[in-house]
Amino acid sequence: MSDAPITNIDLKSFTADPYPTLAQMRRSAPITYVPQLGATLITRRDDVHAQEKRIDVFSSVQPEGLMTQLMGENMMRKDGAQHQHERRILFPALSPRTVQDHWKPIFERAALSILQDLHPKGACDLVRDYAMPVSAEALKAITGLTDMQAAEMDGVSQAMIDGCANYGGDPDITTRCNTATALIDAHIDRMQDAPPPRSALDVQLQAGLADANIRANIKLIISGGQNEPRDAIAGTIWALLTHPDQLRLILDGQAKFAQAFTEYARWISPIGMSPRRIARTETVQGVTFEPEDKAFLMFGSACRDEAHFDNPDSFDITRNTQPAISFGAGPHFCAGAAASRSLIAEVALPLAFKHLKNLQITVEVPFTGWAFRGPTHMPVRWDC
Repeated sequence: MSDAPITNIDLKSFTADPYPTLAQMRRSAPITYVPQLGATLITRRDDVHAQEKRIDVFSSVQPEGLMTQLMGENMMRKDGAQHQHERRILFPALSPRTVQDHWKPIFERAALSILQDLHPKGACDLVRDYAMPVSAEALKAITGLTDMQAAEMDGVSQAMIDGCANYGGDPDITTRCNTATALIDAHIDRMQDAPPPRSALDVQLQAGLADANIRANIKLIISGGQNEPRDAIAGTIWALLTHPDQLRLILDGQAKFAQAFTEYARWISPIGMSPRRIARTETVQGVTFEPEDKAFLMFGSACRDEAHFDNPDSFDITRNTQPAISFGAGPHFCAGAAASRSLIAEVALPLAFKHLKNLQITVEVPFTGWAFRGPTHMPVRWDC
């Protein structure tokens, strides 16, 4: 283990709201070992930004890591040429042009269909009834697993995310994750003879990628492409409804939904952490890491670093979010960033406010998570 100063946390409180603890870490122990997580946390933005790119030290290759054990060795758990090779193979399915020309119209049709069904009801749980199916329908199209039901897609994604964050070793969580990955494999089996054009399954099969790699990458896309957009859609709507002055800026044409999304992703990072394995002995900011140590790059903390953001705990869509690293940095920058921006900022947010008139939250909205964070439910009503 590294020789970083030790910080003990209450895991329940950290899960409920990690930001006060992370702020204290940035002030007093920006690189600190947390026994409850079995890892050394890097919390300041500049340290995260710099070290994420140093794959020779902070390696994504983690044969014993939870993601690799549960989901297979996907491209996120590879570095260098191997990572770039699989990233290039997937690029035709996820490129900005493919998103705009091919996926965005599909996103719009699905979202409008969901809104058409919701509108007469006058009320719903925005997480379950809007954000979840909008995200799931987009992901079904992108992966090529179009036979999945939206709730099924959401369920397998949540099970894998829970499994990858199961640092406490709960066997029930592991069992649910294994059941989810087996279900994904069954859907891949059904679709691989005739995958939808331009889907992630299609481009990987066309490239002749090994079957195990294809399956692992599809699981990666699901784990990173369902819950996070779902939580960002619902969370950004919540943020705008609870900051009506900022919503008015958008509705009056003085700001854009894209600004709201990027600020929300900075403020409440849907992906709050990325794990790394230490590949060789190295000293960073006076802390010495040893081979096989675990380090967590804390994106959620980096995006509230006082050195880069004034009043970082406030939601302000007019701020400069350029220093934020909500999608990561360096060679592992999120491959699905263009799809997420389009789905959330260009489709889900504007369509919700256009079709659900006088949208209002009816009860307090609870949030949870530190590695992945979002609202658990969000009852709303609107004028029919």
